This record gives sequence, C-alpha cells and structure tokens, in this order.
Amino acid sequence: MIEELPFNSIIEDELDDTEPVDEAQLYEHFRIAVDKGQEMLRVDKFLFDRLPNVSRNRIQKAADAGFVRVNERPVKSSYKVKPLDIITVVMDRPRYENDIIPEDIPLDIVYEDRYLMVVNKPPGLVVHPGHGNYTGTLVNALAWHFKDIPDYDANDPHVGLVHRIDKDTSGLLVVAKTPDAKTHLGLQFFNKTTRRRYQALVWGIVEADEGTVTGDIARNPRDRMQMTVVPDGTGKHAVTHYRVLERLGYVTLVECRLETGRTHQIRVHMKHIGHTLFNDERYGGHEILKGTHFSKYKQFVNNCFDICPRQALHAMTLGFQHPVTGEEMDFTTPLPADMTHLVERWRGYISNRDV
Repeated sequence: MIEELPFNSIIEDELDDTEPVDEAQLYEHFRIAVDKGQEMLRVDKFLFDRLPNVSRNRIQKAADAGFVRVNERPVKSSYKVKPLDIITVVMDRPRYENDIIPEDIPLDIVYEDRYLMVVNKPPGLVVHPGHGNYTGTLVNALAWHFKDIPDYDANDPHVGLVHRIDKDTSGLLVVAKTPDAKTHLGLQFFNKTTRRRYQALVWGIVEADEGTVTGDIARNPRDRMQMTVVPDGTGKHAVTHYRVLERLGYVTLVECRLETGRTHQIRVHMKHIGHTLFNDERYGGHEILKGTHFSKYKQFVNNCFDICPRQALHAMTLGFQHPVTGEEMDFTTPLPADMTHLVERWRGYISNRDV
C-alpha cells in the first residue's frame, strides 16, 4: 500500500545540479509497504508503476541521490524489491504544497522573449527552495517576474529552470516559459549540445596549457555533502575540458568547458587533478593550499578570501538552439565584481613578490 503523501516536483526537476543531501535533513514523502506475495522486481520499476507523474529516469536519479530507501537504508535503482520491504521516498525539504511564493527580488535579465529567458545569477542566491531556503530564491524571483503571464505556473515542473548552478556559483541560467520550450531545451542539455564555459580561479600552477579531466562522479562515501571521482562504471560519467587563461603566482585562472553536467563537476574534477577551487570551503579550498609560510603572505590570502567569500567559479557563457526558431544563441556575462577584484589582487601580488 502507498501512504498518501503530497509529492513535490523535485524528482521531476533536474537532479544533476542539486546540492548533496544532508543526511540529518530528510523528510518522508512516500511510504510503501510491499505485499507478501510481491515478486522480486527492480525498485525503479516498482516505483514507476506506483508513483503518479514520475518518469523512471527521474526515479533512477532520485535513487542515485540517496532519496530512495528500503528498510531505512539508501538503495540503488537496481535493488530487487522483496516481500514485506518498506520503501520510502525522502526529500531534503518538508512536505508542503504551493511552495513557490512570488517575491519581488531583482533579476539581471540578459535576454527574454515569449518562450525563454536567460538570467545572470549573482553569487549567494539559492536557485531553488530547499535545505531551509524556502524563500528568497531565484525561483521565487521568477514567480514574481512571470506573475502576469496566465499560463505560467511557478509550481509546475514543466516550466521554469532548465538547469541549475550552485548557490555560491555566479553566472548564466536559462529559464523556459512554456512546457514545449523546457522539453526542447532539456533535451539539448541531455544530448550535450549546449555550450557552457566557466571561469575559475584554482589553487596551484596548472602546468599544461589545456587538458581534459574524465572521471565518474558520485557521492563521497566518507562525506555525503561532497562528490568525488570514483572508478569508471561506478558513478556518473563526467568530462571537463580546461585551458589556462592566466598564471598568477600560486593560483591559476582557468576556463572550463562542460561536456557533461554533474553535481559540483568542475569543483570535483579540478580538485581531482590537484587544483582545488580558490575558497571552495566544501572541498578544502578555503585553506592556504599553496604558497609561502610568511605571515605577510598569509594575511594577503586571507584578505583575498574576504574579497571573494565563496568558491571562485563563474558560469560565463551559455549557448543553445532556440526551442522555437532554431536559431543558435550564445550569451556571455563578465566576471562579477568579487572575482574581478580577486584576480586583480593576485595580479598585483605577482607584480611585486616581496611576500
């Protein structure tokens, strides 16, 4: 039997770009007691046959994210359901309806027409309600901006954000204003035909002028709030191409081009090759990882942390095919003030190395 609980749309939304789950903040949305006579069946197929309006692919994504549990333990989508199992679907936010409240939050709109909008998200703005941030998000801002469009329902997962970036990452996002536009744009992300380039300041001198990082990404079993590179075939396939833009003493400014879009992909891949993003607290970049032991240098770096109090990562370019006209569209937004100031400080540092 299925306990009748409201089911939020997050499973039907993009899960590749969500924050890792905090094990202490999970809320039950569905509970299913398996019948005594149930034949063994994959849990993703079992749930697909029982949950309304949820695709099997999204159920698999939910399982990969740790949201599907059997007898209180996370399971993979390949788990075979057994008689009398207790299956739960959990989320990282409480059950509630009509959760998207329109809020008059300023938006930096790069482009807009009747089908889509491209916005430049500032650092520190949460993209979607959750993890205790149920207001003040980009989605709340979009609900306000579109409140006079009769056909736009902010609570409908078939419209709205097509992809996500982390709270403390700045840069470009595309928003679909119609279901057809979201389907078309979503397929472009799935088929890897979109064009996304980021700029990042990373610790250490990246020796090669350019390179490619290929490595499956999965949740870190030692820290569920982190992702990590795992052996091939045990995580989600991920590819990041990078090239050096500027070497700045003990840090390097790089451009990263995403071939795939996994959770924390750039942050994880750059750490994997020994170049953690500058001031990336979750992955250890908020420590002084390169440089001297002189107190003057430590003071300089700490000042840099204050200048850019987040991971130094900016989604600078975004390209895709217009879902209606077929036109190839490309957008670019400059580095935000905090990263610009940060890079300038490192340029000043290498121009007179007396620290």
